[in-house]
Amino acid sequence: MTHDIRHLTDYLKRIGIGGIAHTESTYLAHLVSVFRDLERWGCDEEVCRGGMFHSIYGTQQFQGFKLTLERRDEVRGLIGQRAEWLAFLNCFMDRVSFDSAAEQTAGPYKIRNRETGELLDVVPADFEDLCRVHLCDWLEQVPRCKKWNYRRAAYRHLADRLGGAVLESYERVFTQETAEAAARPDNS
Repeated sequence: MTHDIRHLTDYLKRIGIGGIAHTESTYLAHLVSVFRDLERWGCDEEVCRGGMFHSIYGTQQFQGFKLTLERRDEVRGLIGQRAEWLAFLNCFMDRVSFDSAAEQTAGPYKIRNRETGELLDVVPADFEDLCRVHLCDWLEQVPRCKKWNYRRAAYRHLADRLGGAVLESYERVFTQETAEAAARPDNS
C-alpha cells in the first residue's frame, strides 16, 4: 500500500476531484492543505491520510463531491483502514451529536450517522483524531470563506480540548478575522 501524497493526489484526480471549486480555491488544494496542516501539527500518517480524505463521501456541509459507499473498500485499500474510518466518521457524523460528544471529558463517544440515524461507537483515540481532522478542515478554509461565526464555540472548544500546536493554529487563523475587522473603514 503506497501512501505518498503524489499517489493520493493522482487517485483524487482520477476520480474527478481535480477541478472542483471549494472555498475560493479548489477541492484538491484544500485536501492537500489539510494533509499538510495535520503533518505540521505532528499527526501520524494515518491521521494525515484520513484528513486528506475527510470529505470523500460528502459531509453535512459539503456536497460538492461524493464518492459512493460502494467504493469504501477501494478507499481503505488506498489510505488504510483507520484513515478511512476517520474519513467516514467525518463525512457521516451529525455535527450536533459530534459537538455534544466533544463536550464529554471521557468516552465512550457516540456520534449519530446523519443519514441512517445509527449511533456510531467511537473509541477515545479515534475520537481525538476525528476532532483534529474536523478542526483542521475548518481552519484551513475559514480565512477564505470568512464564515468566522459558523459553529464558533464548537470549534473553539475543540482547539482548547486538543491544545498545543492545534490551539496555536486556531489562534493564528482567527487573528486574521481580527485584522480583517480592524481594517474595515466603518469598523463593523
